[in-house]
Amino acid sequence: MDKRTVETWVERYLRAWSTNDPQDIGQLFAEEALYYTGPFDEPWRGQEGIVQGWLDRKDEPGTWSFRYQVLVAADSVGVVRGWAQYYNPDREYSNIWVIHFDEQGRCTEFTEWWMQRKQHAAGG
Repeated sequence: MDKRTVETWVERYLRAWSTNDPQDIGQLFAEEALYYTGPFDEPWRGQEGIVQGWLDRKDEPGTWSFRYQVLVAADSVGVVRGWAQYYNPDREYSNIWVIHFDEQGRCTEFTEWWMQRKQHAAGG
């Protein structure tokens, strides 16, 4: 596993996020993959479960932007720091993704941690 492999996977993830295309989503993950939407949440299970979970809470194209930095690429694991900005309503998130890969570069386990930036009142 190297940094470029992780970056390539994240770019494909961002394309799937932008299109919400079931095929783009499914191709990111191994058949029996697990997708944890939080470190203590029950995961979405398998490609079909991941696609369904994703589409059940999809973000519409053009309603967000995302930038990232690969922090770790070692063995079969990548760790990514991300910053997500959503528009209307305006909100910002800081993210950490832990991504486990198989030999074909597909994700076998994905866990995301995220925190929302606190909104400050005008003039405060």
